[in-house]
Order: sequence, then structure tokens, then C-alpha cells
Amino acid sequence: MYVGVQGIGTSKMELEFLRRHGVTHMDSDPDPGNLDEIVRERETATAAGVDLEMIHIPFAESIPLALDPQRDRDIDTMCGWIENAGKAGLRGLNYNFSTVGYQRTETRYGRGGSGYSSFEFSKYDNDEPHKGGSVDRDEIFARISYFLERVIPVAEEHKVQMACHLPDPPAPVLRGEERWNFPVFEGLKRFSELADSPYHGFNFCCGVAAEGLEKPGEELPEIVEYFSSRKKIFNVHFRNIRGGLNDFVEVWPDEGDVDMFTLAKIFHRTGYPYMLMPDHAPSHPDDRHPEGVSVRVSQGWAFQFGYIIAMIRAVSDE
Repeated sequence: MYVGVQGIGTSKMELEFLRRHGVTHMDSDPDPGNLDEIVRERETATAAGVDLEMIHIPFAESIPLALDPQRDRDIDTMCGWIENAGKAGLRGLNYNFSTVGYQRTETRYGRGGSGYSSFEFSKYDNDEPHKGGSVDRDEIFARISYFLERVIPVAEEHKVQMACHLPDPPAPVLRGEERWNFPVFEGLKRFSELADSPYHGFNFCCGVAAEGLEKPGEELPEIVEYFSSRKKIFNVHFRNIRGGLNDFVEVWPDEGDVDMFTLAKIFHRTGYPYMLMPDHAPSHPDDRHPEGVSVRVSQGWAFQFGYIIAMIRAVSDE
């Protein structure tokens, strides 16, 4: 396994930032419908010493909302993206499947004035209607199955891993949607078993999984062990939190409730062979990115790269 990154482009400044901090693999976001652009960005990254191995694709709302007939047209488009990924030599595609997206409440503050992304259910307006309406867990899984039945055969044909990110945060119900990744282990297991394919798995966010647990420090290692040992994890967001279900903050990786060294040892022991990458980073006023590049060209990300590199070295030397 090795350190990686997402959400950073292939400009000269961005690639130099990655190489300067020891990052040699990346997930970027060229237009998945433009094969020439994907190839061009891969070649640019390769010339700088970085392997652009995955891309994060947009996900049409018609698919999780089951808006027919547009859903079928959008799935057909995605099958074309998978074909492009295979032709460009990409390892995989990262995607998100939920009707209600990323949810947070007000920022909280911690170490050195760092701003922490947080979620407090008691401060969250869970009665606010969502355009997707109420949808139960069985219906969500039926919609996921409909999607997978179409795309996984194409992924197998072109040898492209389809890595699904976990809905953030897990919860019994958010704005009418029963989250498919709650309870965490049961939801992830059910998802993983929807398609019997080595190309169906997770963009596994340690932070999101922890957010849905009562005692993440105790519960998360077994979950990671289960899915990593079964080769269902294609990418790892190596993020930590403090707190748990319904009340958590995203913190620096060395100060949360999860022992990240324990997780790194599990990934190493189970033979996980891909990227460990930061997911988000705490913010602070002194940490400003240069103009014209990703906000992730910053101190917060540089710190996390070094932390992950050290973790990988430590578990490799044990």
C-alpha cells in the first residue's frame, strides 16, 4: 500500500506539491466522457512521477432517485465512462450512491485554532424535506442493485474497479432517507454482496464508517478487517473522528478516537495493495492555498501525507 491523494489536479504546481511531500499516486477528476482528456492528464501526471490511477466521477441524481427513463440514459453514459477508463489504463472509478448527500452542522474548533467539520444530530434539521422524498432501506438497495446489474458486467469486461464511497454520515434516517450504510457493518455487508465480482467494492472512508458507530475505537477495526480481508476495498480515506453516531467532529488523524496505527496494521496484514489517502483536513486561517489550484494544496494535507507515509513505514518494518 502507498500514500495517495484525491481532489488535486495535474497542474505543474499541484504535481510538484505532491512529489515534494512524497505522494506518487492520485485520484483526480478529468471529464470521464473525454478519453483524450483522461489520457492527457495521466501522461502529464506520469511525467511528473505521479500515477493517476483512479478518477472520481459525477453521479447523476436520476440513478439514486430512480427517475425513469432518464436513469437508463445516465447509466448508459456511465457505462461509456467505464469503457474510457479501461482504454486509458485506469485502475478504477470512485462514485457516491445516496439520495441525500454529505451533511454537516456548524464548525467546531480545536487544536491550534483548527476548524473541525462536525455533525450534531440535535442541531440538524431532520424534518427539512428532500426532493427525493421518503425512501426506505430496501428500496435504496433495490436501486443500487438496478445500477450494479448494468455497470458491473461492463466493469468486468474492461477491468475497471467500481469503488463506492459510503454515504456521509451514516444514520438511521436523514431527511426521509434510510441510509443504506446503517447499521454500518450490516449495511456494508449487504452492499458488498449485491454483486459477486472482484470489480465491485468500496472507496472505504474510515471516518464515515466511524461516524455511524457508538464506540468507533472498539468497533471499526473488526469492520476494516472483514472487508479488507475479502478484497472489497479499492481505496481508503484514512480519516479520524472524535465522537460517534449522531455527534462527531473530524479531527487531525493523530488525535481522534480511532487508533489509526491499528487500522494501518490491519490493512498491511490483510494485503491491502492500494492508496491510503487523506479525505478532508481541518482548516485554520493561516493555511491558505495558492490561487488557481486545489484548496488541498495546503499545510493540512501536507501534514496528513507525512502521517500516512510514516504509518506505512512503521507497519512495513514491524
